[in-house]
Amino acid sequence: MVGTGRRTPRDRRPLEVPVPTTTDLPVPDLTGRLAVVTGASDGIGLRIATRLARAGADLVLPVRSPAKGDAAAHRVREAAPRARVDLRPMDLASLTSVAAFADGLLADGRPVDVLVNNAGVMTPPTRQVTEDGFELQLGTNHLGHAALVARLLPLLVAGRARVTTQVSVAANQNAVHWEDLSWERGYHPMRAYSSSKIAAGLLARELHRRSEAEGWGIRSALSHPGVSPTNLLAAQPGMGRARDTVEVRLIRALSRYGLLVGTPESAALPAVLAVTGPDVRGGHLYGPSGPLHLGGPPAEQRLYSRLADPDDARRVWEVTQRLIGVPLAV
Repeated sequence: MVGTGRRTPRDRRPLEVPVPTTTDLPVPDLTGRLAVVTGASDGIGLRIATRLARAGADLVLPVRSPAKGDAAAHRVREAAPRARVDLRPMDLASLTSVAAFADGLLADGRPVDVLVNNAGVMTPPTRQVTEDGFELQLGTNHLGHAALVARLLPLLVAGRARVTTQVSVAANQNAVHWEDLSWERGYHPMRAYSSSKIAAGLLARELHRRSEAEGWGIRSALSHPGVSPTNLLAAQPGMGRARDTVEVRLIRALSRYGLLVGTPESAALPAVLAVTGPDVRGGHLYGPSGPLHLGGPPAEQRLYSRLADPDDARRVWEVTQRLIGVPLAV
């Protein structure tokens, strides 16, 4: 009897689903190097920190939640048993907290070799503000990291540091909201997110330009993780999001089936490449090389048009210094 190709009720078992393989990249020996990674208590940041620790780097992880920090440190040590992980309190939504964290590192006096500006918040449904009164995405994604860079500049120069700032595919959309950076006169979640990420990317490019001009020795690049199932769009009651978004549920399904988007492991690799790759060029962008740059192995990418204007970069540099109250100078 010729088979019809149909599955009988007795044969209706779950179809085999391809599981995406974990990608990796070669990383040079980082023994004796000090790496600071923000947002490393979970998600992509935890994967970045773990990969650097596996290469021998000593980690300083600024965390808001001691419990999440302890859990993250445990996971790092499981993957890299000899890892040295130093947890210190810091909240990017508080310039006072950033200053206290930086003061601790400055008191230690140890040069910083790697800085990954990874932490971020995304699209709270209603406008929220930081401790200092800035719109939450502007304050966390951009100003908090800018203040961290400004205060750590002596240690970054001493370490001839590799720095990367995580932008987003959203940095290729919308624009910096120059006329109302803190969105006081009307709030749009996604446009505010794009504005914060474009500003962060412009500052990273200007950091590299000034480093070359002033001889600081810092190589500042940009990275973006593509799209992967992280907690950015998941339920976060503290941000006014009571349940997972439709977008994150879809992303989880696509990632699980190995379709189009990446995994948290693959999404971490562009930042790892940006701070360790021998051929990485300062001021350039690194991200996934798969379709639409949503997933796949990391590689250099064409710079987003919103990040290309040097006048915009200089403008962000000057405005940012005024907002954070700290000079971006050695």
